[in-house]
Amino acid sequence: MKFVFDLDGTICFQGKPLTREMVQTLDFLVEKGHELIFASARPIRDLLPILPVHMQHFPMVGGNGGFVYRSGLEISTVYLEASIADHILALLKQHEAEYLIDCQWDYCYSGNPEHPIRRNLDPECRAKNVLLEELTEIVKVVVLSSRNHQEMLKALHNLPVVTYMHGTENIIDISPEGVNKWAGLQALGVSPHDFIAFGNDANDIPMFEYASRSICVGQHEKLGQIASEMVANQEKEVIDRIIEIAERLQEESGVFGEAMAEVEDVAT
Repeated sequence: MKFVFDLDGTICFQGKPLTREMVQTLDFLVEKGHELIFASARPIRDLLPILPVHMQHFPMVGGNGGFVYRSGLEISTVYLEASIADHILALLKQHEAEYLIDCQWDYCYSGNPEHPIRRNLDPECRAKNVLLEELTEIVKVVVLSSRNHQEMLKALHNLPVVTYMHGTENIIDISPEGVNKWAGLQALGVSPHDFIAFGNDANDIPMFEYASRSICVGQHEKLGQIASEMVANQEKEVIDRIIEIAERLQEESGVFGEAMAEVEDVAT
């Protein structure tokens, strides 16, 4: 079975790398023959540092679907059309917004240096913080604050883009039209109802809608409404649920194997 994991707030917390206990749990899944896929709002640049080295070549969906990688190689990157990007940049200036703009690798950050997103941004200094006028192809825009968030959201809804509001943080995530985690999973060859998904926020809704089983970590009204089940946003609770699901799958596989053996015995 394929297991798809969101990262922040799902299997890692407070922007820190995966703990030893979580890594051991994910390794347990792999040992049992399951495939792991990571699907995050983070671009690949910022996704890699929170994973152990031996997991950095696993299939990944970054930037809410804007980046898709397998075995460390780019499968696809979806950019905002130039005219739409220009319109968004004009809105940022108009509403005096603070923002993070992600290109294929480099970025442009204008916010508070103490903002949690800044602390988690390019921790290994793999990229450059470029000037706004140096931006070329834009994959994702994150609006950290603005003079009037509601007016900005209203304007964004008139553009062919995907927007997410992140929980109580009042952060707006902007991606190209048609880009989401499920689209990224499809680029990796994942089929509907062929995976189990773990997530905690609105950007996980598209992949939850196509999962065979979906686990909402913590309390999120919209995500909880479509999730198969919910679990507290505590690492131990999440680890226990992962192990429980893996053991149940193993039991079901054993029962299926016995049933098939009986069918073969009857046939012969």
